[in-house]
Amino acid sequence: MTVDTQGEHCRIDHQLDVIDRTVAKTYEWLHQVAERDDSDHLNRAYHVLRAVLHALRDRVEPNVAAHVAAQLPMLIRGIFYVGWDPAKTPMRMSLTEFLSRVEKEAGLKGTSEAEEAARAVMTVCRAELGEGTAGHLISVLPSDFAVLM
Repeated sequence: MTVDTQGEHCRIDHQLDVIDRTVAKTYEWLHQVAERDDSDHLNRAYHVLRAVLHALRDRVEPNVAAHVAAQLPMLIRGIFYVGWDPAKTPMRMSLTEFLSRVEKEAGLKGTSEAEEAARAVMTVCRAELGEGTAGHLISVLPSDFAVLM
């Protein structure tokens, strides 16, 4: 009996390619958030991205959150879902409450900084996810959230 180690090696390499691609795509998102947020710090971009995605995820109905998550790159989808309790959503948050949450979770200084951070993440989401998904997300948020788009 012969073992096809070459075939197994190719499957493992392919699986690792998927991981490499999602890591690269995550770094692309972080660089874009950092650029739009006028920051050179990827650590800050990560905290901003996570805070905004979590606030959005908790603000919308679970089916909308799942639809948005399905469009995210694999690693960012994991960040999106960390700590999610769909039974506690949607949380009714005003824009001010939303920004306060982003400010607190991302460790920002003030509502204006949180608004700029949220706008940076939403700009990247719109560019990366396309008008269909971004438009759907925008349509389920209160009209005052439009300042973030």
